[in-house]
Amino acid sequence: MSLFGRDIGIDLGTANTLIYERNKGVILREPSVVAMEAKTRKVVAVGNDARAMLGRTPQNIITVKPLRDGVIADYQGTLGMLKQFIKKAVGRAILSKPSMVICVPAGVTKVERKAVIEAGLESGAKEIFDPEESLMAAVGAGLPVFEPTGNMIIDIGGGTTEVAVISMGNIVNSQTLRSAGDTFDELITQYVKKKYRVLIGARTAEDLKVNIGNAMGFDEIKTMMIRGRNADQGLPVNLTLNSDEIREAMQPIFSEILEAIRATLELTPPELTADVMANGIVLSGGGALISGLDAYLSEKTGNIPVKVADKPLECVAIGTGKMLTKLDYFKGITKV
Repeated sequence: MSLFGRDIGIDLGTANTLIYERNKGVILREPSVVAMEAKTRKVVAVGNDARAMLGRTPQNIITVKPLRDGVIADYQGTLGMLKQFIKKAVGRAILSKPSMVICVPAGVTKVERKAVIEAGLESGAKEIFDPEESLMAAVGAGLPVFEPTGNMIIDIGGGTTEVAVISMGNIVNSQTLRSAGDTFDELITQYVKKKYRVLIGARTAEDLKVNIGNAMGFDEIKTMMIRGRNADQGLPVNLTLNSDEIREAMQPIFSEILEAIRATLELTPPELTADVMANGIVLSGGGALISGLDAYLSEKTGNIPVKVADKPLECVAIGTGKMLTKLDYFKGITKV
């Protein structure tokens, strides 16, 4: 153990960052948000502390989400955030540089992948392994990904949705959508503005998604009161929305995911497709918690079994943690 058991796996997500330490499990789970001084770019706060500042900072402080659509949009912000998270999680009791497993979406470009690697190295890593998120999500969900059988995972994160068929430790076929949790929030925001001429923030949209978002409807319609600003008058206003409205707002992403499943299966060898139809599909990521999404996808795919992973929010991090004991698997493949 190069770090006396302290090698770490990182799920560097658009919405949340999770850090898994070898032999300990998930030791940090915080929002991927950083607050910095506007002029110097000096980090003021990260994670939960920075999220609490969103929309509430003076002009000399900026609060940003440095990752967008699953990749680094603000390199300095990501680097500062990553360093602070590692320091917060592992502390200073490090006797040598760690090996890190940092996940990246399957559809990223070489430039985007390089930015993730460089951020990890600058934050103190000895070496970086950068497997695809969908593979790590499948490992974390407990799927037999190293067996000669087809496994389908749908990882719905904050910035990307990945649909992948995996067999014998590799991705056979995959589709990466730049539509995920953040896109749900944007669609809800747009829906409320268009229908009611009311402006709401991203946090309010997220609350609506979490509390009354759904893909199949509820037995009894749920409602939620929110506060926003009238787009015409500029005055505060209270508004009550129901679960059917939120489902209508979110529907385009449900349709995109369904189409990605079909496209992936069409390009998958028949034997592996048969495995998927028999074994089913597993959902991971925060989007997997949307009420009724598993039933919706099962119905629309001709009753292929669909289930939510046991710990959907932690699947990728758990997967990286499991692979920390199998770093030889990556040697010569993704090592930097």
